[in-house]
This record gives sequence, C-alpha cells and structure tokens, in this order.
Amino acid sequence: MQDLATTSSKSTGWRNAGLLTLAALAAAYIAVRTQSARAERQHPPTGRFIDVDGVRLHYLEQGAGPALVLLHGNMVMADDFRLSGLIERLAPQYRVIAFDRPGFGYSERPRDISWTPDAQATLLHQALRQLGADEYLVLGHSWGTLVALAMGLQEPARVRGLLLLSGYYYPGPRLDVPLAALPAIPVLGDMMRYTVSPLCGRLAWPLTAKGMFSPATVPDSFRREPPWMLLRPRQVRATASEAALMIPGAAALEGRYGQLQMPVGVMAGEGDKVIDPHRHSERLHRMLADSELTLLPGMGHMLPHLAQDDIAEAVDALAERAGLAPPAQRLDGAAQHGDSADRAPAG
Repeated sequence: MQDLATTSSKSTGWRNAGLLTLAALAAAYIAVRTQSARAERQHPPTGRFIDVDGVRLHYLEQGAGPALVLLHGNMVMADDFRLSGLIERLAPQYRVIAFDRPGFGYSERPRDISWTPDAQATLLHQALRQLGADEYLVLGHSWGTLVALAMGLQEPARVRGLLLLSGYYYPGPRLDVPLAALPAIPVLGDMMRYTVSPLCGRLAWPLTAKGMFSPATVPDSFRREPPWMLLRPRQVRATASEAALMIPGAAALEGRYGQLQMPVGVMAGEGDKVIDPHRHSERLHRMLADSELTLLPGMGHMLPHLAQDDIAEAVDALAERAGLAPPAQRLDGAAQHGDSADRAPAG
C-alpha cells in the first residue's frame, strides 16, 4: 500500500508540474502575441512592397543618382539604416534602396527555401531588375556582407562595387551559433519563438546591445530601435536560421572571393567584439584584386550607427573607383558630423 501511495504521489507531482509548465507557456504565448501586435501597430511599414518570384519584399527607397543597395545584418531590418541616419546621409547623392531581407521587417521568408546568401542574392537581383536598376553599388553590413558578396559573384557586370562593413567571411567555430540557432529547429523552435525566446531576448536586450557596440557606447539612434519589432516570432525564426546558415554560407563563398574584380571597400571597427576584424576583414582584403581596407579605432560591430561619415566617404570613393557619375560635394560633412581625420585607412 505504501508503494502505491508513493507512486500516486509521484504521478500527481508530475501532473502538477506539467500543468504549471503548460500554464507558463500559455502566459508566455499571450505576452509575446500582445507585444508583437503592439509593436506592429506602433511601427507599420514605411516603405513599399514588391513581389518577386512569389516572395513579397518590403524596401525603403530615397534619393536620386547612382543606385546604392543597402543590406542589413542579422536580427535587425532595413529601418536600422534609417534610424542610424545613414539613409538620410546618402540620399542626396544616391538612389538608396534598403531591403528588408527575407524574413526580416515586413518581408516574407517562405519555409520551403533555404535562404543562403546565394538564394538571397538571386532574389534581390530580380527585385532590382523590377525596380529598373541596371547597375548598382552594394553596401552590406554583418550577415548582409555575405549576400553582397554573392551578388557580386553572380552578376559582376551589374554590381559595380561593394562596400562591406563588419563582415564574417571565413568559416570557423563560434560558441554562440548553437544556442542562437535553436529557434530555427522545426517544432521545438516553433514553440520557442512563440514563447520563451522573445521574452529571454527582451530581458537580454541591454547586454546584447552593449556587446554589439563595445568598445563604443550604445548611441541614441540605436536606443530608438523598437526591440519587440526584432523579437516577433517570425523575425526570431529568420534570425535563428541565419545564425545556423552563417558558417556554411561563408564556406560556400570563400573559395570564390578571388573571382571578384570590381572595386571593394572593406571596413570594420578595430574593437569589434562580434566578428574579429583581423581574422575576417584583413584576410579578405588580402584576397581581393581591388580592395581598400579601413579599420576604425574605438569602434565595435554596429558601424551604421557609429561611423556615418566614414561610410559616406567610403561610398563616394567606391563610386569614383567604379566609374559612376561622381556625387555632388558633401557640405562640410566632417564639420557637421564629427572629424574623422584620425581614422586612417589600413594598409
């Protein structure tokens, strides 16, 4: 009888634990749904939509002149370039087109496609054809540099130049990938991204931001970033998928970097804690036929928020090297946005 009572007690304990877990997951689901819906109401799409091979893409467009395509990194979206002030900085001289890459912002990411850098590059080339852009410069940041490189390799006649910021170019072990990729796992990942993953991401948000900007401080422009727009379940899936695809994506491209003949600018923060600039940016620079490397002292990973002057000057230099119509002279950009004379190009 005592054994039966013990077994019954254990069974009741497990049942109660299961019910508590289900209740906690239900509460988390409701919280995530509520916060995500509120974020979308407060931050509706501000750009335009285009349908490309059955995929609906959202993009921002501003300015006139040579076409300049902006590709954001993992976790964020095209609006990051607006919040940083970079679009406004570049639009007086260029036709700036900033895409929400598949799954980010308000762009779709169909699950039946593996969205490798090459797959995204093919989609974006087609989108740019539909937008009437025959040739363009491409600026990629972080994960977006892999897509930019794939675009240059696929259609070198159309991609006149590349500007690569804070990129990951060579495969290697990363301790952060297994944990970051968990929400991309079918079934388990689906449960996580609708419950615990966004809540944990929100709790960790201040530390995450600090790590992305270190050794610099987090600027006001990034503090305006709406965290829950970046933690919606479908964006969490895209973020996790790209964490899983980062190493194989670089592995698929690295053997082809030497084929790039267009002018390339490679730029990174010398203090980047997310991607080692010496193992990646410096190494890529040595591999390319026509490359200029700039390492920015005292700066971390998020260069669009930290180095608008340096980026604008690098875009102008790239346009000249590519033989595009020279942009109008900027109106004392260094005086308006801070002197960058001490940030000399690296050899």
